[in-house]
Order: sequence, then structure tokens, then C-alpha cells
Amino acid sequence: MPQSYDAIVVGAGHNGLVTAAYLSRAGLKTLVLESRAQVGGACVTEEVFPGYKFSTASYLCSLFQDKVVRELELEKFGYRVDPKDPAFFSPFPDGRHLTLWSDTRKSCEEIRKFSARDAEAYPRYEEFLERLAQFVEPLLLETPPNVVMRRWEDWRTLAGLGRRALKLHDQEIAGHIRILTESVKEFLDPWFESEQVKVALATDGVIGTRGGPQTPGTAYILLHHCMGGVGGKRGLWGFVRGGMGGITQAIAQSAASHGAAIRTSAPVAKILVKEGRAAGVALASGEEISAKTVVSGADPKRTFLGLVGEPELDSEFAAAIRGIRIEGVSMKINLALDGLPNFKCLPGSELAPHHKTTIHICPDMDYIERAFDDSKYGRPSARPMLEITIPTAYDPSLAPPGKHVANIFLQYTPYTLSPEAAPNWHALKESYADRVMDLVEEYAPGFKNLVLHRQVLSPLDLEERFGLTGGNIFHGEMSLDQLFSMRPVPGWAKYRTPIRGLYLCGSGAHPGGGVMGAPGHNAAREILRDWKRLAR
Repeated sequence: MPQSYDAIVVGAGHNGLVTAAYLSRAGLKTLVLESRAQVGGACVTEEVFPGYKFSTASYLCSLFQDKVVRELELEKFGYRVDPKDPAFFSPFPDGRHLTLWSDTRKSCEEIRKFSARDAEAYPRYEEFLERLAQFVEPLLLETPPNVVMRRWEDWRTLAGLGRRALKLHDQEIAGHIRILTESVKEFLDPWFESEQVKVALATDGVIGTRGGPQTPGTAYILLHHCMGGVGGKRGLWGFVRGGMGGITQAIAQSAASHGAAIRTSAPVAKILVKEGRAAGVALASGEEISAKTVVSGADPKRTFLGLVGEPELDSEFAAAIRGIRIEGVSMKINLALDGLPNFKCLPGSELAPHHKTTIHICPDMDYIERAFDDSKYGRPSARPMLEITIPTAYDPSLAPPGKHVANIFLQYTPYTLSPEAAPNWHALKESYADRVMDLVEEYAPGFKNLVLHRQVLSPLDLEERFGLTGGNIFHGEMSLDQLFSMRPVPGWAKYRTPIRGLYLCGSGAHPGGGVMGAPGHNAAREILRDWKRLAR
């Protein structure tokens, strides 16, 4: 294998693979280096227990960009998504339940059980979110302007954004200001009166986020999660056929079909810098590989403070990178089940529509806020917010006949624990998972007896296994001061870095987290622009 490349991509997560696929399609000799034994990063399918295949970390798809699917011809390489319908199922302690569907009319019928007023408001709410999303969505595949260290092209981009904003109606302008600054509770309160309806919608505003429903900025997280879609339905999520690894396997095959080389079990120890320019990488084995361009799919802290090293950085830039808020609050529990859960509010252990949803265990907004309050002091939530999905309701091939796999994504489990909570997550995670099982049991008696195998991934496990600094699934908090032109840090929002020839392509760059492929797509575009300039 030749030891010199046009481009080396560090990390075979979905964004790194997207970048590699675009670069190789453009004719660049491209190498992808992955530390783990398989591609995918946190977007992966693994047979954790014999016969049971799990989407180990990320577990649902909606935000992945249609443009990337089309241009990389991913369906040719086996990419398929089954729309999740119904969307949500919320059991409540009083014996009632709420199911939300992709069909707005059916959702309104469900909502009417709790509030006739809310049933009338729900279509208007969806339409309003649609209008807000239509303005923001194009920005996902655009390169943000720098708001510091501005050049003429940045002024031009900012002016273009201003012209687009001027075309909005007054209500939409106010809505954008509100959704960027308000809490998800403040955003939802004027729309709905039913606590059950509000909490079912609020989960999208706090999932994966170090904030509660009353935390300013969580309204934007709700919008962020509504900007994708499956099967033409905005905000609808789906299960990737074969697990989330179906995405990354398809991208890897697309990249390889255009000549990209992919090496697994090849951890990068250092990004080599010579005279202020990226020159290649050194592997943990000691092997060095040169390249004209290096692209990091790792988060900004791991990239600059770890792989590059502070001696190569300007002190002000290094301080900005250190200041990125990146501690996660989420845990993932993967379960092999002997059958389907039987909920008290909707009895039955045969496959039914509510088993095909995202199941929420969080009865009201105060419940989520109290769960967040615990985490602020380094304590895992006494009663956490749970999202449960059962992929085998759509894809039985993931488990042996008659068996199922289930994912529980929960919060709040702070990366940094108080000394009173536990010495570390390795010491606490199994006993805490036992408490989570007890909580599910309250809503679905007999659930614990269904569990055949269990894998528990704490924030520390997410860091150690997938390289997610702080266990943060977004590569950094998605707050207003860490979005768009401020991501990863002010002055460096355009995928380029102070090290010439070194680029970022992961979720720590615009537009942020989630399995969307947009950072990888955008980074590749900027890299190819720079190559064209150099070729002139």
C-alpha cells in the first residue's frame, strides 16, 4: 500500500466516511483510518450477544441528508430506512396513554383524549414548525460565515442571510428568535394546555442535551430534531434496515467503489505538523503516513488537544478549544429480550402499534426537570427520562426467531460524578441500570423477566469505546453560543483550522450532532474548493 495520499481521513464514523466518499469521487487518493475493528464509529451495528444485533450507540435515523443519499448512491449499496409509525407512545401512571402518529388526523384524535383545545392547536403547531424548519434546513448544507476574522465572502454570506430573513413574515421572525433563545417549556406553553401533550413533544428538546425543559436554548434542540424526515414526512424518524451500521456500511462501500482505501484497527496517535501545515499522521504502531490534506472526524478537543497537541497551536485558539462545553449526560442500555413488554395502560405482549414507536417514560415536564436537577450536582437522575425503542418490531433479522432487541436511551447521567455518587461510572453503571429496569417494570410488569442479556454504556464507556470526549453524542453542546458561526469556536466555522491543510468534518463542526452527514458533506466541499484554488 502506498504511504502517501492526497487526503487522510481520521475516523470512519459516518461523517468521516461521507467526506472520504466525496473526495475519492473527485479523484483524490484518499485513505480512511479507523481505530476500531469495524467502520461506523458510533453509527454501527454490532452482534453484542450471539444472534442479537444492536445499533450499539446511535439508534434512529431522520436527519441524514437526502442529498448525500442521492449523490453517494447509498441505496445501491443497501441503505434502507423503515419509517417509524406510530412515532411516540407515552404511558402515564394514571393508566392513560398517548400515541402520536405520522398522520396528523390520527394524532389529533389521540390528543383530544386529553384536550380538545390542544387537538385544534396541533396542526397549526406542526405547520409553524414546518415554516421555521424551511428557513433553517438549507443552512445545514451551507458553510457558515465567520463572524470574527471576517473576509469579503463572509460579509456577502451574512448579507444573503439578512435578505432571506427579510422575506419572512413577522410571526416567523419572532418564532426564530424564540426558538433560539427560549426553553422548550416556554416554547410549548402557549401552544398547549395538556401536560401529557407537552411532555410528549418536549423530549425532542432535551434528548442528548445537558439541560432540562426549562433550560434556555432547548427549544432549538426540538427544532433540530424536526428538520429531518423519512419517506417525505418531516420530523418522522425511522429504523435503518440491519441497524445503524447499514448507513456506514453503505457509505464505506460507496467510497471504496471510487478508490478510497479504508483501514480498520489503525488508531491514529498523532497528526503530523511541519512548519504550520498538516503533513500526515502517525499511527499508534509507529507507522507514519504522509498526506497533503488531513481531515479529522474526531471532536475538536480530541483533534486539537490530543492528536495535534497544544505546542502546535496559538494560545488563544487552544484556550477556545479547551472552553468548548462537551460533557455528556446520556446512557445507552441495549437489551436482548425474550418477548415484548406488556404495558399496564395498554395490555398485550403480541406485536402492536405501540411497540413500534419510541416509548417515553416521563409523565410530565416537572419529572424531566427534577431528573435534570439531580445531574447538575453530579448525581444520576433518581428517576431518569427514558426513550425505549424495539428495532425488531420492524426488522426481525436482528434477533433469533421469537426474540427481540431493545434500546434504552436515558438521561440524565452526568459524565462527571460527585464523590458521593460513586468513584467512577465503571463502579456505578450496573447498579444504576438495575434501577432503570425497576422503573420500566412500574409501567410494564414482568419486563425484567424478559431480559436475557444486557449491555450498559455509561458516558465514560461512550468516551472510551467510541472516542466521544466527555461521552457527548453531539461532539459538543448544541447551545446558541456553540452553533453555526460559533461552531467549533468563533473564527473557525468553515471546516478549516489554524493548521493549514487540516480540516474538521465531524459533528463538532456546523451543523452539529446527529447522524446527518452534513458536516462531512460540507467539509468535503471546502476541501475540494481549496484544491481547485491550489491547482490554478
